[in-house]
Amino acid sequence: MPNRVHQSIAELARRLHDVPETADRVDVLLESVTAEAIDKVPGADHAGVLLLDKKQTITTLASTDEVMSRVARIQVETGDGPCLHAARHHREQVLINDIAADQRWPTFSARVVAETTVRAGLSFHLFTHKGTIGALNLFADEVDAFSPDSEEVGVIFATHAALALGAVREQQNFRSALASRDTIGQAKGMLMERFSIDAIGAFELLRRLSQETNTPLVDVARQVIETDGSSPASCRSSGRGSAQRASRAY
Repeated sequence: MPNRVHQSIAELARRLHDVPETADRVDVLLESVTAEAIDKVPGADHAGVLLLDKKQTITTLASTDEVMSRVARIQVETGDGPCLHAARHHREQVLINDIAADQRWPTFSARVVAETTVRAGLSFHLFTHKGTIGALNLFADEVDAFSPDSEEVGVIFATHAALALGAVREQQNFRSALASRDTIGQAKGMLMERFSIDAIGAFELLRRLSQETNTPLVDVARQVIETDGSSPASCRSSGRGSAQRASRAY
């Protein structure tokens, strides 16, 4: 069984390479992860990925069906449950064999039994990325649905899924950094020509305008480019002075 799961994850990774760069690769990956989990983890009927940010805001992504979405909403409304426990405490896995009999999260358990068909759960800590914590959550409609094989396969699946998600996030960050660098470089070139300053002075001007207007540096650069040759109001009013001060400083 583990070998088959590894093969499935490898095939999933190959399919992701066919996703256009303009698509939201994280959403595509999460949808594939939850769908594959239902197919490969013994006993799983529903799946989703939970995200918990620094502000303790809970978001559930890629729910496989309305039942999973409902369980997620109950967890958000009660502020408790196995998925949050796995995420908050970095527990590799949290197993509930019988939700109706489990007393660890009584309000959550009572509502799940009353409002859904779910009777067992298995959650895995998935990743921690810049303050955002993730968990892969599996639920079943039968008591004692998850076996030791389910836990073993689930751990393998969650580990590979976390690595894949990390790789996608790194690619996105890299592409974003490249785009920002190109935007700032283009704006610097325009300012160098407009104010007869060097590259360091042009960057200093962008930095000062960013501070004065409390605007991210890349957004200031984008505004400079979008003027299509005419200085933005901030540059007209204070840009020449800032440019002159920057050029004198260097």
